[in-house]
Amino acid sequence: MMYFLQGLTIGLAYVAPIGVQNLFVINTGLTQSRARVYLTALIVIFFDITLSVACFFGIGALMDHFRFLKMAILLIGSIVILIMGIKLILEKASMDTGTNVNVPIVEVITMACVVTWFNPQALIDGSLLLGAFKGALPATESTKFILGVATASFCWFMGVSTVTHFFRSKFNDKILKIINVICGIVIIFYGLKLGLSFFKMF
Repeated sequence: MMYFLQGLTIGLAYVAPIGVQNLFVINTGLTQSRARVYLTALIVIFFDITLSVACFFGIGALMDHFRFLKMAILLIGSIVILIMGIKLILEKASMDTGTNVNVPIVEVITMACVVTWFNPQALIDGSLLLGAFKGALPATESTKFILGVATASFCWFMGVSTVTHFFRSKFNDKILKIINVICGIVIIFYGLKLGLSFFKMF
C-alpha cells in the first residue's frame, strides 16, 4: 500500500502543474456541456496514462540492467525535478480562457495525443521522473507504484473537470497558484529523495 500511495502522490505532483493538457481540460470544464467535459477528460487521461506507463517501464527496464545508467538517471532526475519544483513555486499562474475547446471529438483526440506524446518536454520529464523512481523501487513493488500514478491521473483530470464545470464562477488565477505551490513542494521533496538514492549507490 505504501508504494501505491507513493505513486499516487508523485503522480498528482507530476500531472497537476498547469500546462497545456490541464488548461484544455479546465477551459472545457468552463465552457462545455457535462457530457463533453467528461469525454474530454477521459481522452486526456488515456494518453496521459499510456505515456506514464511507457516512461516508467521503458527507461526503468534499461536502468535495471545498467548500473551506470541508473546512477545517471537518478542524479539528473533529481536535479531536473528540483528545478521543476522551484520553478512551479516561483512562476506566475494565469488562467487562459482563450483556448478554443469547441472542436470535434476527433480533433480533441488528436490534440490530446500530440500534446502528450509529441511534446519533448513531457517525454523528458516523464522519463526522468518516473524512470528514476522505477530504478529506486524494489522490483516487486513497481506495479503498485505505477497503478498509483495511473490513479492519480484519473482522479486529477476527472476532479479538475468536475470542479471547473460546477464551480466555474469561482475558478481563478489564485487557485492555480496554490495548486502550483503545493505541487512544487511535493516535487522538491521527491527530488531530494532521488538524490539521496543516488548517493546511497556509492
